[in-house]
Amino acid sequence: MTGTRSTPAPALAVVGATGAVGSVVLRILSQRADVWGEVRLIASGRSAGRILTVRGQECEVLALTEDAFEGIGEGDVALFLTPAEISARWAPAVVMRGAVAVDQSAAFREDPEVPLVVPEVNAPAVRARPRGIVAGPDCVTAAMIAALGALHAEYGLADLTVSSYQAASAAGRAGSDVLRRQLSLVAGTSLGEQTGDVRRAVGEDSGPFAAPLALNVVPWSGELREGGWSSHELAVRAQVRRVLHLDALPVAVTCVQVPVLTGHSLSVRARFEAEADASRAREVLEAAPGVVVVDDPSAGEFPTPVDAAGTDPAWVGRLRRSLDDPQSLEFFVCADNLRNGAALNATRIAELIAGEFA
Repeated sequence: MTGTRSTPAPALAVVGATGAVGSVVLRILSQRADVWGEVRLIASGRSAGRILTVRGQECEVLALTEDAFEGIGEGDVALFLTPAEISARWAPAVVMRGAVAVDQSAAFREDPEVPLVVPEVNAPAVRARPRGIVAGPDCVTAAMIAALGALHAEYGLADLTVSSYQAASAAGRAGSDVLRRQLSLVAGTSLGEQTGDVRRAVGEDSGPFAAPLALNVVPWSGELREGGWSSHELAVRAQVRRVLHLDALPVAVTCVQVPVLTGHSLSVRARFEAEADASRAREVLEAAPGVVVVDDPSAGEFPTPVDAAGTDPAWVGRLRRSLDDPQSLEFFVCADNLRNGAALNATRIAELIAGEFA
């Protein structure tokens, strides 16, 4: 079945509009150029009937059913900001109506017939979508990929080692809420000075994390996979390879949860095919779209997650050539995981698709 668009400009259906990322998307839509006709908000039945403001207009949230997509069809876009199982069910159904689905979950990231797109790095890939679906990477990959893509174009990326320091909000509102609760329990106490005292105070309230997050770091994100790797670490590895078209790139990732509400940080060591010069690399990064260099340690200027929160770019600093390898660069990246790492990338993909129908 193919729906009929009722406005000259493409319609945009935002599925998962009331979630953590969905809320950011709605703000972004009000800040960017208006390329959309109708903006339709869709969420679970629990959120149906809520009134949200988009581009200065009040919109009622519809429950996620077949009826919610009535009229969404050829030339329209559905943006999925939902768990993978929801995207896997509903994205193909939207495509059957003639629309294009942009999915921010893990449901299609490894599907060879679904392009994995970061507009600053591989925008042309958005046009090759045999299944009618385009995927965006996860927030860890998104935080570093614009910088890596620019450096790869200059030097040729040969090897990558990354440690991520991930904000609680990557686990949605549940992650942010549990961190706030834990922080309220430990604030003004001497907790954290003795083994087990934070665990006893928090009790069973670790939420989506493998251990208490307040006053702590947790070197785990995802599910256990063969060899002791986590599913999230392997996913970041696979996504970097796909976006940069480097299928055999050696990649080692360690994912760590830290007690930060918003903003992922990454420590990156990248080895290249050619000798790398830090001064030239800085020039490359300063010219790269989606990247801002903040790098003056003598003045205390370098990226931190609290400064990246609420902003669009990936902030890069601590850029230096490795002491023991002239072909390697090391640097630090911070980016808002909800905005840069999910909402903005998905919105930009949708805008690229809308441009095809202009």
